[in-house]
Amino acid sequence: MRVAIIGGGPGGLYAAALLKRLDPTRDVTVWERNAPGETFGFGVVLSDETLGGIEHADPVVYEALRRDFVRWDDIDIVRRGTRHRSGGHGFAALGRHRLLEILQTRCRSLGVELRFSTQAPPLDRLSRDHDLVIAADGVHSTTRETRSDAFRPRVTEHHCRYIWLAADFAFDAFRFEIAETEHGVMQLHGYPYARPSPDRHPATRTSGPHSRSGASTVIVEMREEVWRAAGYDELTPQESVERCAKVFADALGGRPLRCGTSAWTTFRTVVNDRWSHGNVVLLGDAAHTAHFSIGSGTKLAVEDALALAACLSEQPDVPGALAAYEEERKPVVASTQRAARASLEWFENLRLYLGQPPRQFAFNLLTRSRRVTHDNLRLRDARFTGAVEREFGCPPGTPPMFTPFRLRGLTLRNRVVVSPMDMYCATDGVPGDFHLVHLGARALGGAGLVMTEMACVSEEGRITPGCAGLYTGRQAEAWRRVTDFVHRQAPGAAIGVQLGHSGRKGSTKLMWEGMDEPLPSGNWPVVAPSPLPYKPGSQIPRQLSRAQLTDIREQFAAAAWRAARAGFDLLELHCAHGYLLSGFLSPLTNHRTDAYGGSLQKRLRFPLEVFDAVRTVWPPERPMTVRISATDWAEGGTTAEDAVEIARAFAAHGADAIDVSTGQVVAEERPEFGRSYQTPFADRIRHEARVPVIAVGAISSWDDVNSLILAGRADLCALARPHLYDPHWTLHAAAEQGYDGPAAPWPAPYRAGSRRPRTGRTDAPRPRLSLGG
Repeated sequence: MRVAIIGGGPGGLYAAALLKRLDPTRDVTVWERNAPGETFGFGVVLSDETLGGIEHADPVVYEALRRDFVRWDDIDIVRRGTRHRSGGHGFAALGRHRLLEILQTRCRSLGVELRFSTQAPPLDRLSRDHDLVIAADGVHSTTRETRSDAFRPRVTEHHCRYIWLAADFAFDAFRFEIAETEHGVMQLHGYPYARPSPDRHPATRTSGPHSRSGASTVIVEMREEVWRAAGYDELTPQESVERCAKVFADALGGRPLRCGTSAWTTFRTVVNDRWSHGNVVLLGDAAHTAHFSIGSGTKLAVEDALALAACLSEQPDVPGALAAYEEERKPVVASTQRAARASLEWFENLRLYLGQPPRQFAFNLLTRSRRVTHDNLRLRDARFTGAVEREFGCPPGTPPMFTPFRLRGLTLRNRVVVSPMDMYCATDGVPGDFHLVHLGARALGGAGLVMTEMACVSEEGRITPGCAGLYTGRQAEAWRRVTDFVHRQAPGAAIGVQLGHSGRKGSTKLMWEGMDEPLPSGNWPVVAPSPLPYKPGSQIPRQLSRAQLTDIREQFAAAAWRAARAGFDLLELHCAHGYLLSGFLSPLTNHRTDAYGGSLQKRLRFPLEVFDAVRTVWPPERPMTVRISATDWAEGGTTAEDAVEIARAFAAHGADAIDVSTGQVVAEERPEFGRSYQTPFADRIRHEARVPVIAVGAISSWDDVNSLILAGRADLCALARPHLYDPHWTLHAAAEQGYDGPAAPWPAPYRAGSRRPRTGRTDAPRPRLSLGG
């Protein structure tokens, strides 16, 4: 097999070494346009997981790396002159020059041909003359651009400028330092990558890549507008370095910085639909990038090389190996990129968190990517996490999710909400026994607040024939049966109702018969801000007239009056997911040219009129919330900035909290699914609009809830599917955390089941000796 590798960075070199080691008959050639010692950056970080893979695949490389690695466990967060240290994290780093030396030496010893200072031949020729072409040519990959029609890359530039620098001393921890300057917020990311030498003679040289005092990577980052306001766009590289050293003089102890060949740049997230085409495959930054704040791109490139080499050994041919490589690595990289995006956006929006208490700020920073969680951090450093909890106000032994929260005159015993979920089981809009058992069970299950499905304000406002309503007295009486049960049998639990109108998404089949598909018969006319069908084949809605808007506003008010008499503790106005009020808010669904369309202020007009009408009849001591779609996940739709303004508007009219969901507004949406994927929108609204928020969206564990609450990203967390899987989710979360307090009381008939049942045999003797062969 003849293998051509474009790019002599760590990923390309390690792939070459592995392929040659696994099969010495392979002819492997690496082309690198730069000289052997020329590289970008200073230190690289590799995880223990990655090092374990290297040790297993090539002990020679591992042993060489091990001798040079700098290891440390602590992270320091420094803000406003105060340092908070968290331990137990575990990092390993070494100089990038040294890493390249090790890999180059290994390649030569195995017989890999290395061609430095040499441009690779044209891709078509390489592909024709070789059995496999590995493109490890970096974030600006020529290979990727040459075959962009096949790889279909998407490159996103972000909002911060950053520069890679080095300091000739070793930090004693991974350091994050925040500088609040007259121009805006700047941040430093620093970590050691070379140990101090034992030779401390005064004449010893203390600068350069082989400093006797050790060495650290220093990355300085700030938003583009801050960078320009501070004048960095007009400075020479050396002037920039000197300015950065002054800004972070305390972190550096007055020492200078050096930049090598680095320059200010913006981070680019690279995503490719495909990683291979024919016998050409992308590896490392050519295929994907992940923001430096969660780790090294070198780590991902090395892991790519390990997987690719393994797949080539396991599969019978190159096409099969490349397909297996993509199947194995794509989900792993997608998960890493989601975490990296969350971390990147946290630092972009760092200014939002400056008002947080010091320890909460540190906790928020540490958990920003959602990979480090409350439970994980408690295991790493119980002392630090306990201090954060005390500052937050957690009573001893009380997880954050079991602290109370007050909305107007309602105090919720904990931070867990059973999210509204359409059940499609009503008859003529009347909730029946199913709703009593469904909602009653979840109230008995310990949640602080249980929400009904969307109760429709009119017969025409239903989504399906099975939707519940609040447009008749009979329906209100049936709901009263549910609220009475909750208040009587689950004291301390609150129950809320969500009011809404289906708009253009009405008159469709039950979800399990065909979601959003028109009824085969018995359709009713649908209405919307503009006559735009939800998707091809959907009914075309009638555009609402002024008179019809008045009628619908009164329908909402009448339903709210019934909801109050039915005994609900909280009312939520549904302005999300493409239903009627959401349809007014989004520019993709509201094309009106009158007073209810056009600018965001005009698009807000009717939803705010409805809110005011409902608030007028809803008891003043009972809270109201509003659910919004914070983004449409579609070009030209509602943006995160719009969502903040929408939240501000509802809060100004008296909304007590914003329930922050996303999407489902247009059928052509492209959501970025992932764990807790909607929570950054809630986080931003909470801190910019200064209003309490309910976070939703793939929050699936009590650890997620604790993390979001303690970090100050949400006030309440709404969970849907977990409560379908387990009606007693909250009680079980308490039991699993060893919590037995007032925020999660077990109903008296259930107390005997408050401990997890034992499974399997538990009396087997423990092994005492291990005999080696």
